[in-house]
Amino acid sequence: NDSCDPTCRKCTERAMAQPGHYGKAKPPEKGVFPLDHFGECKDVKEVYLGCLKNNGTEAETCSDVAKLYLECRMQKGLMAEQSLDELGFKIKEKKNPK
Repeated sequence: NDSCDPTCRKCTERAMAQPGHYGKAKPPEKGVFPLDHFGECKDVKEVYLGCLKNNGTEAETCSDVAKLYLECRMQKGLMAEQSLDELGFKIKEKKNPK
């Protein structure tokens, strides 16, 4: 008998192991992008990681470097072009001296 009770763990595991069980995989809208295999943005990445290491939980301190890293990835085709404000970066307002 090839029918399975969906509450049966063994049957569920067997069904999940079959190719195509869930149909075609769809990647998430954000968070998946090509790796930088050729190190095109490695220098900026290293500066950003160093900044994070030096500032612990204060990631906002490194936001300028994070912007540079994302801009590099976009310029090199390693992620889709998108405005930085859509990625959560706010444009800093310049303070006018009085």
